[in-house]
Order: sequence, then structure tokens, then C-alpha cells
Amino acid sequence: MKMLTPFLIKAAVPSPGRKAPPELTGKVDTVLGIAAWAGTAAGVAGVLITGAMMAISLKRGESSEHMGRLGMVLGGCVLVATAGPLVGFVFA
Repeated sequence: MKMLTPFLIKAAVPSPGRKAPPELTGKVDTVLGIAAWAGTAAGVAGVLITGAMMAISLKRGESSEHMGRLGMVLGGCVLVATAGPLVGFVFA
């Protein structure tokens, strides 16, 4: 019985460059810019709303977990502010 040997096919593996098409780059930059501004605006609104809720509950004499809420809002602000540099560090 004769064994068949597999055929080896040599082919060049494509290696695309890391350059994005120019028509796509502008659109992606616009979307990312809008998302960054929206994240910053949401962070500022979150801090203002949490501060207002703290003031209202202090005036009423209620105690609640506003510091935990403020910590979550500030953590989100830090995440939004450092998203760009973190991605640049990982993929650069």
C-alpha cells in the first residue's frame, strides 16, 4: 500500500500595514471626539447631581451613601480621562 504525501503549497502570508484609510480616519476621530465630550459632560453632570443630592439630604437630616456614589462617579471620570492614553499605550 502506497502512502500519499500531502502537497505543500507555499504562499506568502499577507501583512497589511497599520495605516487606516484616510476617509475612515476622519470619521472615527469625529465619533471618538463626540464620545469623549459626552463622557466628560456626563462626569461633570454626575458630580453636580451627586453634590446636589448630598446637600438636599444634609438639609433634611437624612444620611445616605452619597460618598459611595461620588466615588463611583469620580472613578468613571478617571476612566473616561485615561481611556485614550491607555489605549495608546497598549496598542502603540
